[in-house]
Amino acid sequence: MELPKFILGDNTKFPNAIYVIHTEFPRFIINLETDEVEWLEEFDTQDEEELLSETETAIKEASAFYDSEVTTYDS
Repeated sequence: MELPKFILGDNTKFPNAIYVIHTEFPRFIINLETDEVEWLEEFDTQDEEELLSETETAIKEASAFYDSEVTTYDS
């Protein structure tokens, strides 16, 4: 099955939280309410520097994805 790069998620137990799930490496879930990131990968310390750069970009893309989705829903 092919998954989209980003998926929106929510949960009634956390009514103010909105989650964006990043399905490509490095996989993570970001809570846009708190900006907390939960990693779905395990990293070696050697990979850390490269991942910091990739992660920063992916988190910006996740936020842009959310903004785009909200704009689409509001239209």
